[in-house]
Amino acid sequence: MNAYLWTKTFHVVFVIAWMASVFYLPRILVNIAEAGHEPAVRARLVLMGRKLYRFGHVMFGIAFLCGLLMWQGYRLFGDALPQMFAVGGWLHVKLTLVVVLLVYFIFTGRWLKGVDKGRALPSSRTLRLFNELPLLALIAIVWLVLAKPF
Repeated sequence: MNAYLWTKTFHVVFVIAWMASVFYLPRILVNIAEAGHEPAVRARLVLMGRKLYRFGHVMFGIAFLCGLLMWQGYRLFGDALPQMFAVGGWLHVKLTLVVVLLVYFIFTGRWLKGVDKGRALPSSRTLRLFNELPLLALIAIVWLVLAKPF
């Protein structure tokens, strides 16, 4: 059981780190959109965005591996990682929402790469609204994990 708790702890920590990048990357895009034509500011924000995007992918990868280990680790480690998530439709919905968040994150990264190539961003108002979407998914995911309604 100790290995399971450590795996779960690392999973939660890396999910938090990934979600921080999911929330902050669109905010960097808002700042880029509002920077206008100040090349030094835009360059600094794009650099910050690129580093955050890379960081987010690493955090997602580690969180994914920890989640996979919790889900299927009992096959490798026997009783050290118990079979906790063998049943329940809530897990499928949660994983679907995680995939939606990953697509959102990749889409945001594509916008950032487009800025690097000189493409225009949507308005800062649109980006601010876009920035709020992951919060809805996160609320649903946390509720599914805690309530396990089905």
